[in-house]
Amino acid sequence: MTLAIYPASFDPVTNGHVDIAARASRLFDELVVAAFHATSKSNRLFTTEERLEMLQDSLRHLPNVRVESYTGLTAYHAREIGANVIVRGLRTVSDFEWELQLTQNYRTLVPGMEIVCLMTSQNYSFMSSSMVKEIARFGGDITGMVPPQVAERLYTAYGITK
Repeated sequence: MTLAIYPASFDPVTNGHVDIAARASRLFDELVVAAFHATSKSNRLFTTEERLEMLQDSLRHLPNVRVESYTGLTAYHAREIGANVIVRGLRTVSDFEWELQLTQNYRTLVPGMEIVCLMTSQNYSFMSSSMVKEIARFGGDITGMVPPQVAERLYTAYGITK
């Protein structure tokens, strides 16, 4: 059985994240979508619990996907849960440079760990959680960028009535 982990902050989860998770779930027997829980003060909009709820709501249609949070180093958490693959999403060339550095560090920390980078689908390549938050903060239309329940939570967090 191949267990893979797809780690990120997911603050908030976007349709791009959902797309990567859905595609990865078809490649591996089980996929753990893991939201990083920052133990120090962070600039996250949503708490870990809120991010987990949004992930569970957004991914419940994928039967072999489990949602959890973690702290510490991603590579060590992957090893702790028995994952032998770390899934990452790539949107741009600059993402590639960062992911290459992460890959080398993961492999240094946990030799034998495989890293699989999935190219984002074209219709999601322009979006990031940061950009979605910025658009929502000013009342812009985020339909199509995030699942509907995530859009509601974003607008509520910014006091926007839609």
